[in-house]
Amino acid sequence: MKREDLKNLLNSFKEEDFFTNVDLHIHSDISDGLMAPCDIVKAAEDYKMKYISISDHNTLDAYQQDCTKNKDFIIPAAEFDCLYKGVLIHIIGYGININNEKLKSILAKSENGKKHKIYRVLHLRNTKKVIETIKEAEGVPVLAHPACYWCINLDTFIKELKDLGIEGLEVFYPYKRIRGIIKFHSRKTVYKLAQKYELIKTGGSDSHGRTYHNFSLTSLSI
Repeated sequence: MKREDLKNLLNSFKEEDFFTNVDLHIHSDISDGLMAPCDIVKAAEDYKMKYISISDHNTLDAYQQDCTKNKDFIIPAAEFDCLYKGVLIHIIGYGININNEKLKSILAKSENGKKHKIYRVLHLRNTKKVIETIKEAEGVPVLAHPACYWCINLDTFIKELKDLGIEGLEVFYPYKRIRGIIKFHSRKTVYKLAQKYELIKTGGSDSHGRTYHNFSLTSLSI
């Protein structure tokens, strides 16, 4: 899919989609989740999901499996651990060409880089390089769970990241369930900043679980 077509697709999702049939932030057991990619795909089919993304940490290995290939409802993605001005951030690349050679420079070189948080924190990527590489691989870079980042002025922080090439914010996210203790800003603020800077609004459950009763955020506290 061409980048502009992908951006139009992501922009077409409404808030209610992320609470019913779209989940663009799922982790498999290839990184630090508990479900195998093929089990995630089957569950998505069972629940008649409209779109999903397996966004494992620093790897696209889930998309080397036959069960994830030629599935129109899957948007390939990866979540990269980055450092920006002393702040640990996560950038999700959506729709990236998994065969792009330049991607290899920012993908994990070991299992530790996919699975273990402490190792990942000690091997953070350059934010500008990650954003540029995602775009070169025909993808769209989105800032994951922005309300979690320790920055006094989130407005300025996001503006600077937009200047570097960020094209979207993960607005719809279960902060209370996953990151309530380290949530420094509100989802309402993130939503307003996405509007202000004309950024794509995405969302997902950030599921790491062994099973699903629902992919969407419907049953999750946000």
